[in-house]
Amino acid sequence: MTATTQIADLTALRDALRDFAAARDWRQYHTPKNLAMAMIVEAAELVEHFQWATPEESLHPSAEKLAEIRDEVADTLIYLVELADALDIDLIAAARDKIAKNALKYPAPR
Repeated sequence: MTATTQIADLTALRDALRDFAAARDWRQYHTPKNLAMAMIVEAAELVEHFQWATPEESLHPSAEKLAEIRDEVADTLIYLVELADALDIDLIAAARDKIAKNALKYPAPR
């Protein structure tokens, strides 16, 4: 079993990404600015898979297309985790807090 197969949560992913970048001496380039820019490039690559697709087509991509989408989702997540790490943001806490804010801003109909 490789170290990557042991990644089961955001903390383990963050730690694996730290090790990956450190082994390649990439940490010096992982500034918040660079990571945010890299993340948006990957998000744009993700969007390209849906450009011009109908809503129905977007719900049912081919197996090949889904594999490509999966890779772009992973790339985007990786840069998001690295950005949060660089800024010492707990992604789970941030998401939890944002859901609470959104619940107040957009209450469910009664």
